[in-house]
Amino acid sequence: MYRMAPSNQELQDMIIADVALSVAFSILLSAGNTAKLSFCGLSSGVFGAFCSNPFLFYLPISFVAVSFSFILHEYMHKRVAQHYGAIAAFKRSDMGIVIALVTSFLGFLMALPGATMIYTDRFTKRQDGITSVAGPLTNFAVFIVFYIGMFVFQQGYMNLLMGTTAFIALWLAFVNMLPIPPLDGSKVLRWNKPAYFIIIITVFALLILLEGLAILPSIAIVFVLSVIMSLFSSRILFF
Repeated sequence: MYRMAPSNQELQDMIIADVALSVAFSILLSAGNTAKLSFCGLSSGVFGAFCSNPFLFYLPISFVAVSFSFILHEYMHKRVAQHYGAIAAFKRSDMGIVIALVTSFLGFLMALPGATMIYTDRFTKRQDGITSVAGPLTNFAVFIVFYIGMFVFQQGYMNLLMGTTAFIALWLAFVNMLPIPPLDGSKVLRWNKPAYFIIIITVFALLILLEGLAILPSIAIVFVLSVIMSLFSSRILFF
C-alpha cells in the first residue's frame, strides 16, 4: 500500500505536476500559432521575443489555468476527504506526466500528472460522492470567476488569460464528470443521480454555447480515450 507522503513530498509532487502540465498545455495551445497578437505591436527586446515565441507566450497562461483548474481541483478533493476523516494526499504520476507531454505534441492532451489518493474504509456513498463532486464544482467556480474576468479585461493579454483559464476549468469539469471509473462522475452518479445530471448537462450546455458544435469531436475523442485509460490507468500511472 502507498505510504502517505509527508507534506513536503506532497508539495513537491504538486509543484512538479503543476509545472509539467503547464508545459504540456503551452505546447498544445501554441501549436500552429506563430503570429504575434495585435497588442504586441512592434515590441522589441524581451517582450518582443516573448510575443514572437508561441510557447513562451502561452506558458504563463497555462500555468495560471493549471494552478486554478487542476491543482485547486485536487486540493479540494483532499480538504473534503479530510473533513470526513479520511487520509488524503496528492501523489504525482511520472508516467502520467510523460503521457501528458507526449499527447500535447499530438494535438490533444490527456491530463494525468497525478491524483489525490484517499484512504478510508468508512466512506458512505454520500461522503464519497460529495468528496468527488468537490473537484468539478471547484472547476465550475473557477470558470465563473475567470469568465467574468474576461469582461473586466476586454482586450490584451489578460483577456486571453481569463478566457483560456475559464475554458480549461470548464473543460476539466466536464471531463471529470464523465461517468467512467475512476473519474469523479462515476462516484457522483452512484451517490445522487439528479445532482449528477444537473451538473453534467449544465457544463455540457455551456461548452456548446461557448465553443459551438465544433467541440463535439473533441468530446468524443476524450470519452473514448477515458474509457480506454480506465481499463488500466491505475496499473500504469501509479506503480
